[in-house]
Amino acid sequence: MAIKALNLKGVIEKVTLGKTAIYAGIKNGTFPAPAKIGERRSAWLESEVDQWLADRFGERPNAAKGRV
Repeated sequence: MAIKALNLKGVIEKVTLGKTAIYAGIKNGTFPAPAKIGERRSAWLESEVDQWLADRFGERPNAAKGRV
């Protein structure tokens, strides 16, 4: 399995949240934190962002029935 990292732009596109909401979620522990991958570079593991999305969709009413 290949590990894929996402920059902030990629995370924003994937989760459809803005930068402020993402960093607020990181601060309060409800969104995955990025890892420092360079002196001035951070990235998120795509698998962690995908799991965060799966957790959100699993909380929907009727999700087990496959209905929105």
